[in-house]
Amino acid sequence: MRIGELAARAGVSVRSLRYYEEQGLLTSTRSAGGQRHYTEYDVERVAFVQRLYAAGLSSRTIIELLPCIDSPSDENSDAAMERMAKERDRLSAHIEELLRTRDALDTLMATAQAHRDARRVSCKVPA
Repeated sequence: MRIGELAARAGVSVRSLRYYEEQGLLTSTRSAGGQRHYTEYDVERVAFVQRLYAAGLSSRTIIELLPCIDSPSDENSDAAMERMAKERDRLSAHIEELLRTRDALDTLMATAQAHRDARRVSCKVPA
């Protein structure tokens, strides 16, 4: 199938497919005229890549996981699980940092609100 059909069937843009090829996530064969051609398997591969992106993984990380799909073995599966665990740890640390940042912002907002409220009280003129 050609790139437009793959894009439609996989629910992604043609631009995304070209990007996937540039990153080494997807390959195609070329016709004599240079048109890309894909197989039925590539529909599933694109869906898998999309799921990995949705999980927050970078194209560099996804490339490290592809041997598990392309050459299934216990060794490749173990390596993929280890890599995904590292990514999960990285995401957890990022979430913790975001929570600390949000808490710091909440503290600043509470301080600003208290300052504003105190200013309003001190500005009131007794009748």
